[in-house]
Amino acid sequence: MSPAADEEGTNMDVDTPSTEEKPADAPKKKVVNPSASAETASKHPDMDLAQSIHKLTMLGGPEPHLDADEAKAVGIPDDLTETVMKAVGGEEVENPSLYRHLKSTLGWDARPSVLSDDDLAAMDSKHKKTLEELEKKVDEAKENAGDMEVLDARFEVARFAAKSLSKDEALESYGKVLALPKLSSGKTIDATMESARVSIFHGDTKKSAELIAKASKLAQDGGDWDRRNRLKVYTALSKILARDIKTAASLLVDCIATFSCNELCSYTDFIVYTIITNILHLPRTELKEKIIDGPEILSVSNDIPVVCRLVNTLYDCDYKGYLQAMVELRAILVADRFLQPHSGYIMRELHVLGYKQFLDSYKSVTLDNMAHSFGVGTEYLDLQLSRFIAAGRLAAKIDKFGGVVETNRPDLKNAQYRDMIQKGDLLLNRIQKLARVVDL
Repeated sequence: MSPAADEEGTNMDVDTPSTEEKPADAPKKKVVNPSASAETASKHPDMDLAQSIHKLTMLGGPEPHLDADEAKAVGIPDDLTETVMKAVGGEEVENPSLYRHLKSTLGWDARPSVLSDDDLAAMDSKHKKTLEELEKKVDEAKENAGDMEVLDARFEVARFAAKSLSKDEALESYGKVLALPKLSSGKTIDATMESARVSIFHGDTKKSAELIAKASKLAQDGGDWDRRNRLKVYTALSKILARDIKTAASLLVDCIATFSCNELCSYTDFIVYTIITNILHLPRTELKEKIIDGPEILSVSNDIPVVCRLVNTLYDCDYKGYLQAMVELRAILVADRFLQPHSGYIMRELHVLGYKQFLDSYKSVTLDNMAHSFGVGTEYLDLQLSRFIAAGRLAAKIDKFGGVVETNRPDLKNAQYRDMIQKGDLLLNRIQKLARVVDL
């Protein structure tokens, strides 16, 4: 499928490279012992399960979606539906509210293994009793124990709700944790971060952003290094959801060597986010140093060959290989719940990045030569360049009669001159206003 499939109906013929260089084997990343806050972080709601649910929603349906070949390419197993059904309805999660939602939206009714309404009602009754028992433990702790025991009991209620109850019930339970008196700044941050993860799991982007911003402010005032470091990852993923890719890129690259946020995403997914965001914003020298030659990234390069090939081909000016990697990248973007909402935007920016880097090397180049370098048809390239030039994304113009693309780089001295004139006019206006005030 074309990288621009979600933007245009135009076909793009990409020449597949005959040989493919495999990245050299690198030692696997050594996972250091997590800090106390990382060790005590709740594993629920399970973000791996959230990714699996997202992949199910992307199989078929309206664009963007994954066809059978793309699903196979990104490693979606044939039995993923059964796996998710067993996870959500079994002891691992046992969440009747989530099960009902997925049963309705994903059409599970026809499956023989689907839980009935009676099964889900029985699960509701079981959870009601469990919740009563947990609340009883809170009351007993208030009467017979200290503040720490009350806090632990409240966290137990909240984490049970995050695992097996609805989003609103989970957030309400965490609200009761945060309402406790004498709550330390560290535990306040933990409860706020876990609340944010509940919101992220259920797709409430606005609420999660508010909670992460609150946790970040608390961390600045009194959080330890580990919590601040983990919050960088939370903030970065929140920025990706808000399409603030530049801020996300800066935060992610800072956390490469100190990642300890496995409750939010896997290390491999974290590296994918780091590469895709930073390829759009890092200068070539920093891209080489921090991404291409980064030891932590090399340690998982064999697990993410498409993403690594994308950044390497761009750096090596292998534009045919770059576009081929983009074709394969689309499925990876669509299959990820953080990147999918912005898959069209990312693909468009990657196109601009490749075309701009190529044109920066020429004062003029024929469309045929440029199309050959990218391994695409001349008509397709003409259409792409025309759109980006008209939008002001490429400093070039196309001579249709001669079949030539001419670069039109802004003159730096002229730009500085215009900037000086504008600032001078602004200063003169302010002086004139001040002079009138003084005269009065």
